[in-house]
Amino acid sequence: MMANTAGEQMLSEITAMLYELVPTINVEQIKSQLSSIFSQYHVTRIEQHEVHPDLHEKIQLFLSSKKLEGLSQITLDSYKLDLKIFADKVKKKTDEITAADIRVFLAQFNHLKLSSISKKLSVLKSFFGWLASEEIIQRDPTAKLKPPKQEKRLPKALTIEELEMLREACKTTRQRAFIEVLYATGCRLSEVHALNRSDVNYQSLSCRVIGKGNKEREVYFSFKAMYHLRKYLMSRTDNEPALFITERKPYRRLSKRGIQREIAKIAANAGLEKRVSPHTLRHTFATLTLNNGAELAAVQALLGHEDPATTQIYAQLSNEKKREQHRKYLVQ
Repeated sequence: MMANTAGEQMLSEITAMLYELVPTINVEQIKSQLSSIFSQYHVTRIEQHEVHPDLHEKIQLFLSSKKLEGLSQITLDSYKLDLKIFADKVKKKTDEITAADIRVFLAQFNHLKLSSISKKLSVLKSFFGWLASEEIIQRDPTAKLKPPKQEKRLPKALTIEELEMLREACKTTRQRAFIEVLYATGCRLSEVHALNRSDVNYQSLSCRVIGKGNKEREVYFSFKAMYHLRKYLMSRTDNEPALFITERKPYRRLSKRGIQREIAKIAANAGLEKRVSPHTLRHTFATLTLNNGAELAAVQALLGHEDPATTQIYAQLSNEKKREQHRKYLVQ
């Protein structure tokens, strides 16, 4: 039998778990067989509160490096949170962490959506991949781990009719400005939230936004968007530099959550059953412009996508467009 107490405790816990799963097993026989295997190893119990200082140190190094690479504070905070949860659960020295440890860690989140588990794995891949590339560890334990297969769903864009319903449901100048700016520019919520009045170029009907990875790009307003944005700005009597502000004093930049709530309110007024968010309007911009004949590369640049494959998911022709293309190009 094993000499160390931690090994004895581990043996008892595993045997108890197996008995819960399969009550018909012979407990003594299983315990005896596992004992012979465990006797070849020295088992050390890690205290619950203990996080290995080496892992904590490596996480700090990684975050500092990513900050220098220009990652946004939002992304850095997200990385920090996911890696803290990982360090709290996997209490090992960094170079001793295995693919099995990571699988066990991710298995704890089976109540989450596959996309959320994929995100956690993506953060770990980024972390361990960086450590391996910097030669801080000899091997990357995430190298052979593949993200869970997700059901491919097309982004839910609005139809032209639904977009018009949203426009007509707006009850304030600010609401209409939201709809027109989000749709015409195809901006992300975070990009619109950060805009200031001084960012708008009225001559070129454009503005510059800071997207993912701290990358700047130019986006454009339609004449309709510019008309409603001007109308909203002219109705304001404050000196707040933000493009979109709260309706009540003290006036301040409207939060991202505030913008989301306002879009949801407009959708409810319009009687739309589908969930409508600022990102829905970004999807709508991409889908309708591609269906109207815009080049994929141009839409990719306007959306700020690095990978053309990300933009390609919007390039699903509507049934009407497919019929039109069939009639136009089929050789009779």
